[in-house]
Amino acid sequence: MKINSVENLDLTVAAAQFAALGSEQRLSVLRTLVRAGPEGLSIGELGARTGVTGSTLTHHMKILASAGLVTQAKQGRSIICAAVAYDDVQALSEFLLNECCADSATKGEDHHHG
Repeated sequence: MKINSVENLDLTVAAAQFAALGSEQRLSVLRTLVRAGPEGLSIGELGARTGVTGSTLTHHMKILASAGLVTQAKQGRSIICAAVAYDDVQALSEFLLNECCADSATKGEDHHHG
């Protein structure tokens, strides 16, 4: 039986992943990679699309990679960057929303009409 990944999402892991996304540039890099799909982008193309280049991009990629959100792989002379953590990103979203209103007295009622 597979236990719901949201239940298993460790607070420490979630905090590390949210922290990795806590920069406009890193968020932009990740969104660009998510849009590119599983085949990813070369580091040069990623830089061109995001406007984040050189050592700054390298730094951001290192942080995203250490949080397990992206991968970097050498392919010939270029480095291919790809978003890998579609499930993790979804799990982070569910982590936030999963217990919505769990402690509310009016649980299950329509919250739009106070």
